[in-house]
Order: sequence, then C-alpha cells, then structure tokens
Amino acid sequence: MLSGSIVALVTPFADGAIDEEKFTDLVNWHIEQGTRGIVACGTTGESATLSHEEHARVIDLCVEVVAGRIPVIAGAGSNSTSEAISLTMHAAEAGADAALLVTPYYNKPSQEGLYQHYKAIADAVDIPQIVYNVPGRTASEVSPETMARLARHKNIIGVKDAGGSLVKTADMIGLCEPDFIVLSGDDFLTVPMMSIGARGVISVTANIVPDKIAAMVDAADSGDFARARQLHYETRDLSNAMFFESNPTPVKTALAMMGKIREEFRLPLCQVSQMNREKIYSVMERMELI
Repeated sequence: MLSGSIVALVTPFADGAIDEEKFTDLVNWHIEQGTRGIVACGTTGESATLSHEEHARVIDLCVEVVAGRIPVIAGAGSNSTSEAISLTMHAAEAGADAALLVTPYYNKPSQEGLYQHYKAIADAVDIPQIVYNVPGRTASEVSPETMARLARHKNIIGVKDAGGSLVKTADMIGLCEPDFIVLSGDDFLTVPMMSIGARGVISVTANIVPDKIAAMVDAADSGDFARARQLHYETRDLSNAMFFESNPTPVKTALAMMGKIREEFRLPLCQVSQMNREKIYSVMERMELI
C-alpha cells in the first residue's frame, strides 16, 4: 500500500494561523508531480507546535483535499502513550490511510517500554501504523529485534527508518517478514536503503523537487540503479541544504523562495541565519528552482 516517494509535507502558516489555501495548493501540486503519498503533521509539518485542534484540522484537510487519490499518513506520535492513542484514533476517524508514530521522545524508554507503547496503540486503534525511528531527534531508538517483535502485530505494517545506519537497517530487514514495509527517513540514504530492500522514502527534499524524488525512487524500485544513482547525485546538494539547520526551517525557506508559501515558523523555530540563507539560495539557483 505504501511505497515510492512520500512527502513529509510542511504546514504553511500565515499571520500565525494555518494557511489552508497554500496547504491545499501544495497537496494538489504533489499529486500532479508524482508523489505517491503524503505525511501530514510529521516533524516537517511542525507538529510539535500545533495545538490539538490545529493538528486535527490539518489531518482532516489533507484527507479532504487528497480525496483518495494517494495515501494520507497522519502523524500521530507522542511521548505519552494515551495521547498517541487519541491522535491515532482521530487519524482513523478522519479517514487517513495510516498513522506515523514517532518513538517517544524525552522519556527514553527501554526496549520493552517501546514495545509496550507501540503494542498498546496497535491494540487500541485498527488502522495501519508505521513506526518512526529517529534517534537523533528523540534519544530513543527501536532496535532491529524490537522492530521484529512489533512487525508481528497485524496493524504495524512498516517503519520510517531515520537511524542513519545501513547495518541496523539490514539487520531489521533480515529479521522482519518480507511484507514489512521499510521506508527511508533520510533523503541522502534512500538509494542505498532501497538497494537492500527498502520500498521508498518519506522525504523532506520532495517538498522542493517532488518530480525528481519520485523518479529516483521509481527507478530504484524497478531495479534501474544507474538512473536512481544519477538522480541521487542531482539532488544531493539540495538534500544536504535541507538540513543546514533544524528541519523544517531550511525547507520552508526554500519553498518561500519558490513563492509557494510564506516564510513563517513557530517559536522556538525561527528564520535561518543569513549565511545559510545564501547557501540555500545558491543551491536553489544552481538547480534552476528560482
């Protein structure tokens, strides 16, 4: 159900509120450009600073605008298991196709705690669920062995793996059943991960060049790694630029340069430094995106 280039979509703001018009435009643009799925209210969507009401509205709006054309994956994670269950219930009620559940941040649970957290959500809500493993942001990492335990649950269908280790990714793929979906969570590792069994990517860079990321992932999926490698190197500088500072400030800066959204964030996120702004502009100009 979930493969290919899936965008981790930004949440546009205007004067402090969600810019629903720009959000709608972005969703339609991604579908036109070949994006295979949309994650709403993930890290790139600034979920950490959305109120519960805003979070629900973004999910509702995304489902409404997509209208069944591609899958919608709702960000629904929390470091509180009960809150994650509540957010996942809303995702199911809204008609999302799956939920993306970040590992609990700050708490630093044990592997057994992680297992019990995800099992409780999967037991409580009958919707396909994707574990989001991103230790660099959460200080919490699901081991390959724990992932294999979780993969046995009928509602836990895959993982967004942003651990940065091909060794651990390979271990996890080897331990899980063949139908368990592994998606890259690091743009710069998408092609290497797909060479060892990943099915696609949940991408930040796809916010800027959805057509190129979709073509790269489709090429890798079809076994054309020469073409995938070419597109990897064409987009590598851009992918690097998206992480000059904490995501999503660079990607929203780049989208604003393209005229697609306002350059607006919520504290504690703020505008990128002038030095990084110039570096992002240089990459965008070189790729003829502005």
